[in-house]
Amino acid sequence: MSSNVAPPPEPLTGDPYATFRPRWGTAAAYTAALVILAGCTFVALVATGPGTDSGWNKAATIGVGAFCALVLWRLGQVRATVTPEHLTVHNIVFTRHLDWPQVVSVRFGPGDPWVRLDLSDGKALAVMGIQRADGARRSENEAARLAALVAAHGEAHED
Repeated sequence: MSSNVAPPPEPLTGDPYATFRPRWGTAAAYTAALVILAGCTFVALVATGPGTDSGWNKAATIGVGAFCALVLWRLGQVRATVTPEHLTVHNIVFTRHLDWPQVVSVRFGPGDPWVRLDLSDGKALAVMGIQRADGARRSENEAARLAALVAAHGEAHED
């Protein structure tokens, strides 16, 4: 079960508007994309045997590698950027631009893989830029920083 994240009791240190980005996810995704694309290209160009001389087979092999690299590149792009005026959440498929009053609360329960925002329209939005996989302390500190920004910039209140 997710729980609301409270802003930290002490003032934030460092840049409160720093981009929220997974620590290892970006590097791992880009490295895997490069390895897969290079590997598929290598196999397509040097493979021998029945059917390997076909240009279509070579193109399909490189195409599969390119598709996998594209998906991994998008995975490496997950982040949340913040300014005093708004929050922009970049997830794997969609990017969502929010004004601060649209965010009601920040949730990050012990079993949640990433932070979720409760929005004023009743929907929830995952923030994959803050991931539990980065370690409990770092992810909880980042969730608290986001909660502090939500509190400071006028969270929406239900009427």
